[in-house]
Amino acid sequence: MSTPSQVTGPSPRLAQLWLHLPTLPEALASLLSTVVVALFLLTFVVQPFLIPSESMERTLLVGDFLLFNKQIYAPTSKLSSWLLPYREVARGDIVIFHHPEPPLLVKRVVGIPGDRIRIDGGRVSINGTTLPEPYAAFEPAMPNDFRDNFPAKMYTDPAVDPTWWRQMQNLTRDGELQVPQGEYFVLGDNRNHSNDSRFWGFVPRQAIVAKPLVIYFSLARPSTTEVEPAADDRLGHDRELTAKLAGFARWKRIFHVVH
Repeated sequence: MSTPSQVTGPSPRLAQLWLHLPTLPEALASLLSTVVVALFLLTFVVQPFLIPSESMERTLLVGDFLLFNKQIYAPTSKLSSWLLPYREVARGDIVIFHHPEPPLLVKRVVGIPGDRIRIDGGRVSINGTTLPEPYAAFEPAMPNDFRDNFPAKMYTDPAVDPTWWRQMQNLTRDGELQVPQGEYFVLGDNRNHSNDSRFWGFVPRQAIVAKPLVIYFSLARPSTTEVEPAADDRLGHDRELTAKLAGFARWKRIFHVVH
């Protein structure tokens, strides 16, 4: 005569899985720690930034979303500098800095303290030597002697800040502008369509707050300054759904390192 089967608990394997499921307090603690780490990174290390204008084309395009490093130019303790390396601003760096209007700008550092700057026909010379600039773009624009031959001898452009014009005259020697200590001369890579140090002056060291790291997303947006759109700047006007999805973003620019 067979004995009735006994009711037993879950198998050892199921019991083991059950034991590994977190309790509600554990789950909340895990979520809280994730939020704290994310807030720390956003507050002290990286922060998102959207490119709103064409002044840095073709390095940065309208619609690019950047993550930027907020610690690289910030002096830190010996312990934190081991985790988050610090260095001074260098010529060629793309930097994000405070500016009266708008409150944050992104440009490339061309002149550092002590440099003698001259621009002839749009080409930059530093200390008497032409600066190699593979990143510079010269999209079509109306002639502008002040913009293309700097520092100018005549006040010809209404976009020039009057206070900066007077300061520029005092710092110009033999057709070269000398960058004072603690100041930096910045230009947009899109040289013919950038409002930069040529028009409003130097950027103080304390105003420089971050360096772009990577493009984490890029929305396809039209440029108002270039004649022919880039291959990865499709607008997706095709009525096909796949074409619209493909044209929604510049997929090739995602995770592109900024330099």
